[in-house]
Amino acid sequence: MKVNTELLSQIDFDKSNGLVPVVVQDVNTKKVLMVAYANREALEKTLKTGYAHYYSRSRGKLWKKGETSGNVQKVKEVLLDCDGDTLLYLVDQKGVACHTGEYSCFFRKVAEEK
Repeated sequence: MKVNTELLSQIDFDKSNGLVPVVVQDVNTKKVLMVAYANREALEKTLKTGYAHYYSRSRGKLWKKGETSGNVQKVKEVLLDCDGDTLLYLVDQKGVACHTGEYSCFFRKVAEEK
């Protein structure tokens, strides 16, 4: 991946104990697929390989999305928000994103306009 090192250096990993939230969006449908977290190592591995890597807060370790399921995320773009503390991955999703088998983790409707 072509990396903007100036923007890369502006990511504020210190704000949240070394982690930044990552919003993951399907590059084609624009559907939000999931939210995960990345530390510096996960981001570096994502940029190096072109596939989404995250930091699991519950397992306390780095993981590649789809490493066991095969439902990998090919990262097409990485964007940084205006505060420098949240990333957006635009991905080409293979298979489903959610561990429940749903395409997106956001499938449960809490409310909607009448």
